[in-house]
Amino acid sequence: MYHAIVFLPLVGFLIAGIFGRLLGARPSEIITTALLFVAAVLSWVSFIQVGFGDGATRVQVAQWMSVGDLQVDWAFRIDTLTAMMLVVVNTVSALVHLYSIGYMHEDPHRPRFFAYLSLFTFAMLMLVTADNLVQMFFGWEGVGLASYLLIGFWYQKDSANAAAMKAFIVNRVGDFGFLLGIFTIFVLFNGVTFDAIFPRAGEFANARFTFLGIDWHALTIASLLLFMGAMGKSAQFLLHTWLPDAMEGPTPVSALIHAATMVTAGVFMVARLSPVFEYAPSALAVVTVIGAITAFFAATVGLVQNDIKRVIAYSTCSQLGYMFVGLGVGAYSAGVFHLFTHAFFKALLFLGAGSVIHAMHHEQDIRHMGALRRYIPFTTAMMAVGTLALTGFPFTAGYYSKDAIIEAAYAAHSSAGSFAFLATVAAAFMTSFYSWRLFFLTFEGSARWGHVHHGHHAHAPHSHEGVEHDEHNRDVEPASHAQHEHGHHGAHTPHESPLVMLLPLLVLAIGAVLAGIVFHGAFIGEGYQEFWKGALFTRPENHILEEMHHLPGWVPLLPTIMMILGFLLAVYMYIIDAKQPAKLAADHPILYRFLLNKWYFDELYDAIFVRPAMAIGHFFWRTGDQRIIDGLGPDGISARVLDVTRGVVRVQTGYVYHYAFAMLIGVAALVTFYLFRGAY
Repeated sequence: MYHAIVFLPLVGFLIAGIFGRLLGARPSEIITTALLFVAAVLSWVSFIQVGFGDGATRVQVAQWMSVGDLQVDWAFRIDTLTAMMLVVVNTVSALVHLYSIGYMHEDPHRPRFFAYLSLFTFAMLMLVTADNLVQMFFGWEGVGLASYLLIGFWYQKDSANAAAMKAFIVNRVGDFGFLLGIFTIFVLFNGVTFDAIFPRAGEFANARFTFLGIDWHALTIASLLLFMGAMGKSAQFLLHTWLPDAMEGPTPVSALIHAATMVTAGVFMVARLSPVFEYAPSALAVVTVIGAITAFFAATVGLVQNDIKRVIAYSTCSQLGYMFVGLGVGAYSAGVFHLFTHAFFKALLFLGAGSVIHAMHHEQDIRHMGALRRYIPFTTAMMAVGTLALTGFPFTAGYYSKDAIIEAAYAAHSSAGSFAFLATVAAAFMTSFYSWRLFFLTFEGSARWGHVHHGHHAHAPHSHEGVEHDEHNRDVEPASHAQHEHGHHGAHTPHESPLVMLLPLLVLAIGAVLAGIVFHGAFIGEGYQEFWKGALFTRPENHILEEMHHLPGWVPLLPTIMMILGFLLAVYMYIIDAKQPAKLAADHPILYRFLLNKWYFDELYDAIFVRPAMAIGHFFWRTGDQRIIDGLGPDGISARVLDVTRGVVRVQTGYVYHYAFAMLIGVAALVTFYLFRGAY
């Protein structure tokens, strides 16, 4: 069964990737989607067997490498954590495949697109089933490659190519740290398999090593390096800049990256390595603080974004911060629970946004929408469900998981936990506000998408104008020839998406409503230890999940109060008095530009890293390459040798009397030399 779960997406990738042109678009779509649905059903079977039964196992696939002490097998580690991730990855991926059949129906390169989707899924499955750090790194790099291919899928757009490169390069920074962390673990434990590491983690609780003349706590250094990898993959503060730009890919890609695959990899990795992190409390404090800053930072930026996908992207960034707060305070199951529930409502929001973009003929600016509730009622209802779950409306999925993390941060009773509590509560308020802002601007109020006059469109639904003039919202899709050439010469009224796009929304909406209420007892309730069966490790002195049940009464209520306040503020500013946002932005121009420009991180990194790197490259090119290397080599010594040889070649005329004359000159020179030498 586990071979099928992991390798069916790979089979889909190979069929669509190699034979896609031969088969055609429709067979490629059907084959890859069908294989993913089979994998998704089997994943749910394994989840029930492992989580609620006794199905934990290790599946040996092959021996991979054996080099001295380094023994690496290709094997699947199947426990509750793996089974949960299999459900998340394959369920969301299967629905994204199905949705893409409708969303990408105009694109001429559909076989390639579906091949990439299946490759992305396979790489993530390799990561979550890994039995050792080397196999995990293989999957880790695989999702990085697939994200590059999918973000830059519309390669005719310069912005898509730039975004793909940005994602790849920023992730290389994190991956370098992850690789160093793997090396450190190998040096400490003399192995990279989890069975060799986890039982012995306690032995190294006080281990230290000397580097650069300084005594370091070994597991803290290893954990921080590993977390650096997680920061890159899961877009945490400082390494977050690639995530919003990933919107350049088609919308189904955004749903897959943000809900199920790439960004959850870092959270999964920290949870998987909980035995190591548990003995590195300083590293856990860093995880908590970085997660809290990310949750707060991304929420502030989300307040003012105008691109529908970009708002949801910053929401993802913020929610990932919540997950790391849960992990950092030791409530690993709460952090992973939020990963599980978040997958449903975030995929729902992204695919719902795709349905809106489809209805609006590829307009993405929410300032040019409005009143869509009357035209796309089903999509509106689905987006409302996703928004309620994201903001933590009582008894939806987000209510159980997000609130649990906020409670865990309070229950930590540490300075890092207290900071995280304040940051996540503030982020909960902002999340509610920007989520309902997006909903009201898109679906309520008056229609702002204009009318078509004599073939000219002033912000018509299919227009790309009105977004491209805004330097902060250049990520308008799509760029495929078919979509540009298609034209919309008929009625420009927004229209509901086809059934193949709406069905995944319905399934995800059910998950967004029920995932919390059904599974919260197993994940974080009193019976959580029977459910996890040791897949998440906590030290005996870690009682945070018990302490979460003994909090002051106001603490569990606070997130709900923040949610209500954010909703009411959004109602006031976008329904009751719609002139307030513009007035507020005009009254605080510096703050508004600061948030609109994402705290100027791109500009800062451009000044600190990009321009100096370009300057250094230019210096080495001009001075090192052209002046020194070329000056001494091809343009120097080599050029002089060529000059001499050219001169010598001119002497070689082929006439006998020239050679006889040269010989006479030589004889005369020798005679003269000996005469003068004899004179002295």
